[in-house]
Amino acid sequence: MAEKKLKFIDLFCGIGGFRIGLERAGMQNVLSCDIDEACRKTYFDNFGVIPESDIQEINISKIPDFDVLAAGFPCQPFSISGKKNGFNDTRGTLFFEILKIIKVKSPKVVILENVKHYVHHDKKKTLKVTLDSLKQLGYKISFSVLNAKNYGVPQNRERLIIIGSKYDYFDFSRLKTKEINPLRNFLEDRLDYQYLDKSEYTLIEKPVLQSSGLIFVGYRNKNMHKNGIRPNTEHLSRVHRQPNRIYSIDGLHPTIPSQETSGRFFIYIPELDKVRKLSVKECYKLMGFPEDYVMHKTSVHKYKQIGNSICIPMVEEIGKQILKQKIYVNEPQREIRRDLSSLGFNY
Repeated sequence: MAEKKLKFIDLFCGIGGFRIGLERAGMQNVLSCDIDEACRKTYFDNFGVIPESDIQEINISKIPDFDVLAAGFPCQPFSISGKKNGFNDTRGTLFFEILKIIKVKSPKVVILENVKHYVHHDKKKTLKVTLDSLKQLGYKISFSVLNAKNYGVPQNRERLIIIGSKYDYFDFSRLKTKEINPLRNFLEDRLDYQYLDKSEYTLIEKPVLQSSGLIFVGYRNKNMHKNGIRPNTEHLSRVHRQPNRIYSIDGLHPTIPSQETSGRFFIYIPELDKVRKLSVKECYKLMGFPEDYVMHKTSVHKYKQIGNSICIPMVEEIGKQILKQKIYVNEPQREIRRDLSSLGFNY
């Protein structure tokens, strides 16, 4: 007989990045939740169901039985681009709503996702609270910072992944990564792009491929406050800490943020000697969303939603490894993995 699909719930589901990835891996969604009305509308347009709204109002006893809990809980309280208030921010305390559900439903596997800075927030106290809380509920915890660029998409996007299992430690070293795929392979073939005039930007003479995979080739010529800044950086914007930089399509794209105005950095196309921004559809491709994905109708929500989403191919590979490693199975003779690797740490 074919093995039954693992059932999962998707908390803070956004526009379904976790859902698409885990379904591609072979799991089945039984409940989703997100308080953002625009996200719920986009979710319905693509999956035909309206997610539950406020996680604080969910009747836990009525949640269908499930095996895996996935949650990309709000990152703003912990993000390096925010105020970093952590659990002092009401959005940060939503983590404890996740714990309530885990305590009652006791899923076999828990997958949590947040920004890289979560690891270091409040001198690592925030991460310790998170790991201790899961450990007290009987979970063996592994965690690692993964980068979307290693899973087939041209985006340097680092995210903390925490995986807890009732039965064994998840081995991050077994994740199958892919070769770096340059940005040029993800561009649309259109004629209506708005290119910058050459007077609007400056290209540097000797671009260098950075360890991140980015190739910084220039910057926009915007007048900024110049006191106390390093030489040759006077054109880099300090607004929202997002630079006015231009990157070559032969490298990767920086992390796509959720703000529409800064959500698309400028890209340089060498063969055309021209500079433009990514199109919104290209932004969705950089997250691994399918070609036929139905985006929200308004521009602001399109960029906000994709900037807050998760890399789908990365989620898919995590899901596949959960199934291969069988960390959801209680095997009496199982030898518990306790090894540490450079990419995954047991707790």
